[in-house]
Amino acid sequence: MSNARRELVSIYRSALAAVQGLDCVRHFLAARSLTGDVWAVAIGKAAAPMWEGAREALGDRLRGALLITKAGQSGVDGVAANVAVLESAHPYPDGRSLVAGERLLHFIAAAPVEATLLFLISGGASSLVEVLPPEMNLAELQHLNHWLVGSGWDIHRMNVLRKRLSAIKGGRLAARLRGRSALQLLMSDVPGDEPSDIGSGLLSAAETAGIDEGSLPPWLRALLARVPPPPLAPAAAFVPIDTYIVATLDQALATAAAAARRQGYAAHLVPERLQGDAAETGRRIARRLLQGAPGVYLWGGETTVILPTQPGRGGRNQHLALAAAEVLAGHDKVWLLAAGTDGGDGPGGDAGALVDGGTIARGKLVDLDAADCLRRADAGRFLEASGDLLTTGPTGTNVMDVVIALKR
Repeated sequence: MSNARRELVSIYRSALAAVQGLDCVRHFLAARSLTGDVWAVAIGKAAAPMWEGAREALGDRLRGALLITKAGQSGVDGVAANVAVLESAHPYPDGRSLVAGERLLHFIAAAPVEATLLFLISGGASSLVEVLPPEMNLAELQHLNHWLVGSGWDIHRMNVLRKRLSAIKGGRLAARLRGRSALQLLMSDVPGDEPSDIGSGLLSAAETAGIDEGSLPPWLRALLARVPPPPLAPAAAFVPIDTYIVATLDQALATAAAAARRQGYAAHLVPERLQGDAAETGRRIARRLLQGAPGVYLWGGETTVILPTQPGRGGRNQHLALAAAEVLAGHDKVWLLAAGTDGGDGPGGDAGALVDGGTIARGKLVDLDAADCLRRADAGRFLEASGDLLTTGPTGTNVMDVVIALKR
C-alpha cells in the first residue's frame, strides 16, 4: 500500500473512531442520571457496541436486554443470562425479521412497569425487525424491499412506504410502551438526522407526507389499496419518550478533517450531502478534484443506484468510486476513498473502494471494461481485479457514507 493510500485509510479510521457506538452511548449515559432499573433494547448494525456502552455505564442496573442485529455482527459471546441476542436479516428482511418483531413486543410487555426502557437504535433496523399488518405477508414485504433497494429512491422516500406498511414503524411501537418512561439514543444514518427516519422511526411520530401512487408499479398500488394504514400511536404515547442523537455524520467528518490537518494537509470539508445517482456523483467529484487545490477533500451522505434485473457485485460506494476512477485515469497525484461507515457496501463483504489514476489501467490488464461493469452494477468485480476494494469488517458504527480524497 502506498503512503497516500495509508494516509487516506488512517483518516477514514479516525472518522469511524469518533462515532463508535460503545463510546458514544457510554459517554452519554455516564453524564446522565438514570434512576432505578433499566431494560435495554438495541436494534441495528451497531446494536452490540451500543449495548456494550450501556452495560459499561449502567452496570448491575441494566437488568435485561434484547439485541437485534445483522447476522455475524452480534460480537457479544458469553453475555449474561438476562441478555437475548437475535441475528436477523439485512439488507432484505426475511422470516428472522418477523421473529425479531415478535420478540421485541414480548420483551417490552415483560419489562416491569416501574423500569426505564432504554432503546439504542442504529441504521439497519428497518430490515432487521418488523411486525406486519394482518393483511400483509412476508413474501409481499420481501418484494417491496427488493424493489425499494433497486429503485434509486433516497432513504427518506423509501421510509415513507416502509412506515405505511408496518405495524411498528412510524412511531407505532410507542403505543406498546403503555405510558412507561423511555429513553431512546439514536445513531443517525439519514440526511438531516431526523429521528422519524432512523430505523423508520419506531418511537418517533410518522410524517404526514403522502405517497405519489401514480408513479408506483401496479403491484405496489394494489398492495397499498388492499392494506389499510395501521393506526398511529396516540400523541399521549410520546410524552414519556426522551430522544437524543448520540452519533452523526458531521461528527465523523469533522474528526476526519482534523486528522487530515494533523498530517499536514489543507482540509476541504464540503457541506453539501452526497445524494442522487452514484456514478454521476463520482464523476462530478473527480472533476472537482482535478480542478481543485491540493489537500484532503471530504464529503458525506448517501447516493443511489438503479439496479438492473441481475446486478453484479458491489454497492453504491464501489459504483461511485469506479465512475470517479474513469475521470481520474492517468492522473498520478489523486486518490479517492468511498466507503460506508458501517463497513458494508451493498450485500457483499466490502466497505467500499480506494481508487487512483491507475485503477482503470489495472482493470484493463484482465480485459475488464469499467463502463460495462457500471452498466451491470458490477463495479466490485472490476475493483477486485484492480486491487482497489476496501474491506474492514463491521466497524461498530453507522452514520452514512464518506468520500475522502487526497490531491497532492
